[in-house]
Amino acid sequence: MYYPISALLIECLILSMLDDKDSYGYEISQTIKMVSQIKESTLYPILRKLENNSHVTTYVREYQGRKRKYYTITDKGREQLVFLKAEWQSYRDTINGIIEGRIKH
Repeated sequence: MYYPISALLIECLILSMLDDKDSYGYEISQTIKMVSQIKESTLYPILRKLENNSHVTTYVREYQGRKRKYYTITDKGREQLVFLKAEWQSYRDTINGIIEGRIKH
C-alpha cells in the first residue's frame, strides 16, 4: 500500500489480531504486511512496548522442534484496544469527510 502507517496504528492492528487469538511474531508480521511494508526491526520494538505496558503477555510453545514466542492480549490491552479503535474511527471519519467534501475548512 502507498500510504504510510504509524506505530500507533500498528499497535491497534496487533491488539485487534490478538483479541481474536494468540499469535507469534512471524504470523503477526505477515498480517501487518498486508497493509504496510513493516520490517521486523519495526515490529518487535512495538511488541516489546506492548509487553512493557502490560497490554500483552507472552508464553513459549514448541512447534516442529523450535520454540515460538506467543503473544496474548491482557485486560489492560483490551482497554487500550477500545481506546485505539475509537481514535481510529474518528480519524477515519475525518479523513473520509475531507476526501468526500463533507468537511470544509
